[in-house]
Amino acid sequence: MKITLSQLCTLIGGVALSSAAYSVDLTAQLPTRLSDIRAGQQLVELQGHPIELGQQAPAFRVVDQQFKAVSLQDFAGKPVLISVVPSVDTGTCSLQTKRFNEEVSRLPADVVMLTISTDLPFAQRRFCEQEAVDQLQVLSDAVWRDFGSSYGLLIKDMGLLARTVLLIDRNGVIRYIQQVKSLANEPDYQDALDALAKMLADS
Repeated sequence: MKITLSQLCTLIGGVALSSAAYSVDLTAQLPTRLSDIRAGQQLVELQGHPIELGQQAPAFRVVDQQFKAVSLQDFAGKPVLISVVPSVDTGTCSLQTKRFNEEVSRLPADVVMLTISTDLPFAQRRFCEQEAVDQLQVLSDAVWRDFGSSYGLLIKDMGLLARTVLLIDRNGVIRYIQQVKSLANEPDYQDALDALAKMLADS
């Protein structure tokens, strides 16, 4: 699939992409599958190992805005909501990240909320400072592509992650997966938050 940078910006609802769009492909040997997620009118191919409800959440390593490694194990025993976005430098992803940032104060203190993208930490830090995103952790999959490949969310030939919301319970089990079918659209926030409330009530 051939797509220009300006077309991609339009497709995912933004103005400018970070340098993640220019990253070297570190995932050429990963399994690839055609998804039902669209960039405009075109279906995208996803790379990595797809996850399923009820399975143990795969381990992953990402980095924070100081390039310090962060792993899923760091949140063991806590409920985790992961908001996955293509790039915080685009409009739709910015809205998604700011919306979940607003929700943190309404949640129990032990709930961990993460945003993960393939933006470089520099771009993520700039975004968080400009948009006052300070309640959730914004983490980068740009270094190892470990999260995207372990969760089957890497978009082939774009260097980006598919827009998704995930819930992982206190036992490390995946309890909710919402994959947004168009890169230009926001997720269904209420559905995700309702699923989180149910997961907390059941734990």
